[in-house]
Amino acid sequence: MESSSNIEIAHEFFPFFKVYKDGRVEKFMVSEHVPPSDDPHMAVRSKDVVVSPEPAVSARVFMPQISDPSKKLPILVYMHGGGFSIGSAFHQGYHKYVSALVAKANIIAVSVDYRLAPEHPIPACYNDSWAALKWVASHANGDGPDPWLNIHADFGRVFLAGDSAGANISHNVAVRVGLTSLPGVKLIGVALVHPYFGGTEDDKMWLYMCPENKGLEDPRLKPAIEDLARLGCERLLVFVAEKDHLRERGTCYYEDLKKSGWQGTVEIVEHEGKSHVFHLMKPKCDNAVDLMERRDVTPRAFRNDASNSKVSNTISNGFLPYATKGSDVWAKGFQGR
Repeated sequence: MESSSNIEIAHEFFPFFKVYKDGRVEKFMVSEHVPPSDDPHMAVRSKDVVVSPEPAVSARVFMPQISDPSKKLPILVYMHGGGFSIGSAFHQGYHKYVSALVAKANIIAVSVDYRLAPEHPIPACYNDSWAALKWVASHANGDGPDPWLNIHADFGRVFLAGDSAGANISHNVAVRVGLTSLPGVKLIGVALVHPYFGGTEDDKMWLYMCPENKGLEDPRLKPAIEDLARLGCERLLVFVAEKDHLRERGTCYYEDLKKSGWQGTVEIVEHEGKSHVFHLMKPKCDNAVDLMERRDVTPRAFRNDASNSKVSNTISNGFLPYATKGSDVWAKGFQGR
C-alpha cells in the first residue's frame, strides 16, 4: 500500500509545480529539449557550453553566419522565463526564439540554463546567471574557453534580456554589474519582457522557493531604490502587455527607475490586447511571420509606427525592438557604435 506521504500534497503552485509531503517535486510542465545545431550552412549555428562544472551550469551559444570575420558582433545574454522553476535554454520554444533574434539582429547570444527551483532554491538562478555573465566576460581578452566569443564578440556591446522570471533575473544581474566591475566588458542595455516583481499572488511561490528570504521587501523580489540607482547599464527597456497580470509590476518598475536617480535612459513599450509572453505563445502567427521577414533594420532604437503598440520616445544607438502593427513578437537589433 502506498504511503500517505507519497500522495499527500504539501504545497501546490499551479501551473508550475507541487511538492508532496515526502519531499518529491512534480512539475506541471516538462520542457521539450532540442539539440543544438553546429551546421556551418545554417543561418544560425548553436552549441552547448559548460559555464561551471560545479555547480552544474550550462548555456547555449548562438552565432549567425559570419560574412565579414573582421567585424565584431554584439553579445546578448538571455535568461528564460518559467517562474524560476520550469523552462530551459534548451527548450524548443526558447531555442527557436533566440535563434530568430540572432538571425534578425546579427548578434551572438548566450542563453543561460540556470538551475531551477525548488530543487535548487533561489538564489541559485541568480548566482548561475551571474556566473554565466562572468563566463562571457572571461573571453574579453580573446583567451576564453569558447572560440566563437574569442574571435567574433564585441565586449564593448553587451546586453542582457529575459522574459517574466528571466526579466527579474536580468535586473538582479544588472544590479550586480553596478556593484562589481567586469573588466573589458561594457553592459550597454537590458531588456525586461513582461517582468515579474513582487506585488502579486505569485509572491507566495517566490518566498517558498527562496527559504532565506527577507519577506515581501526582499530587494530581489521588490527592487530597492538604491539598487535601481546603481544598475550597471546605460539603457533599459521594459515591455508590458495590456492583458498581462504582471503589467502593473512592469509599469511600476519603470516609474520607480525614473525616480531613483539612475543616470541611464529607460523606455517602456506596451502592446495592447496582448497577454503574458505572447511572443513565445504565438511565434508563427501572421504578424510574427511578417515581423521576422522584415529586413529594414534601421538606426533607430525603436520603430514606433505601430498601430497596436504604445512606444515612448526613441533611444539612439541601442535596442531596436520591432513594434510593428499588431505584432505578436518582438526582436532586438543592435547598432554599431
